[in-house]
Formats: sequence, C-alpha cells, structure tokens
Amino acid sequence: MKTLKKIWQTLWRPATKISLGVLTLGGFIAGVMFWGGFNTGLEMTNTEKFCISCHDMRDTVYPELQQTVHWSNNAGVRATCPDCHVPHNWTDKIARKMQASKEVFGHLFGTIDTKEKFESKRMELAQHEWERFSANGSKECKHCHKYESMKWDEMSPRAQVQMKQAAARDQSCLDCHKGIAHQLPQNMESSAEWFPSLLPSLTVPVSLMVVLIIVSVFFHYIQMKA
Repeated sequence: MKTLKKIWQTLWRPATKISLGVLTLGGFIAGVMFWGGFNTGLEMTNTEKFCISCHDMRDTVYPELQQTVHWSNNAGVRATCPDCHVPHNWTDKIARKMQASKEVFGHLFGTIDTKEKFESKRMELAQHEWERFSANGSKECKHCHKYESMKWDEMSPRAQVQMKQAAARDQSCLDCHKGIAHQLPQNMESSAEWFPSLLPSLTVPVSLMVVLIIVSVFFHYIQMKA
C-alpha cells in the first residue's frame, strides 16, 4: 500500500528538474503512442479474421455468407463482416464497439455456443441488427450501394418503380432485403416481413392495375352486348 501511495505522489508531484517544454513534448509523444496503439487495436477488431475467431460465428452465419452474392460475384467485390456490421464513421463505430462488449460476455458464458442455442436466438439477434439498420437508414449498405449510382434502365419495370420510390424516400435497404446475406429465422418468410413497407410504393401501380381491369371488363361487356 505504501508503495502505491509513493508512486501516486511521485506522479502528481510538480516537476522541479524537468522543463515545461520537455513535459509537453513527452506528453505529446505519449499521447500519439496511446492513440496509435488504441486505433491499431480497434482496427484489429474490424477484420473478418477477428469476427470468425470464435466458433459462434464461424460455424453459423459465416458459411451462410459464403453462399451469397456478397461473397462471390461477377465484379469480384467481397463484403466482409465489418463492412456490414461495423459503422464506418468513427463516432458510431465506437458506440457499436461499446454495445458489442455484451456480446463478448455472451460468448464467454456460452449463450449461443451451440447451433441449437444460436437458432433459438436467431430471431432476437436478427431483430437487433434490423432495428439498427432501420435507425441509421442502412448506412453500411449505402457505403457501397448508392441510389444515385444505380442504372434504372437495366432493372425490370417493377424493380424500377420500387427502387425509384425507395430512393426518393432514402429508404433503408433492410426494409425489403432481409435475408440477403444470412438465412432468415425459422418459420419466417421474407415477403411476410417486408411487404407492408412496400405498400405505399405499390399504391400507384396497383391503382393503375385496378383501372386497367375495370376498363378491360367494360370493353369485354360492350363486345358481348354487340
């Protein structure tokens, strides 16, 4: 105890033999070293290798990703775990890292250490991510997929209508594209979850379809009478 007290007093005792310039320079160098070390450690946790270092991810969602277009495609561009699940701007990234600390405890205590446990929690885990994507407008998706860069004329007519109206609202990608990189929870159909969010965007085409049906029936009726 006395040793700790002595160290503490030494650290907080005003310097008598070291100039203010040396102290300032030393503090600056120490700060740079700390900041560099902190960011290096932070970036080490932003790699796919780190993400799959525990079997919780390696044996469940990682093989699912390998079967999708985000893993292998004509462009040769691969989306890794942190590309989608770690915010790119620094402030949100730190907040996400703090939030992820409880996931470390979950790993240590074996909350999802078997496939059966993981499947029982899949809906809860997915819901957390869907809510995060919905809240930030799918920023991670839009880091690569930008509405303004899309070629509308190469889409199907239906996709053009839906995507243009989604772009006008800057809609979250996950409103419609759940299950794009990982399997959906059991007993859940993708369309059942995202179809309600599309109803506003489908209002015009559906209305037009109804009008066309009415007109078609009317002309068919006229022809029969003739």
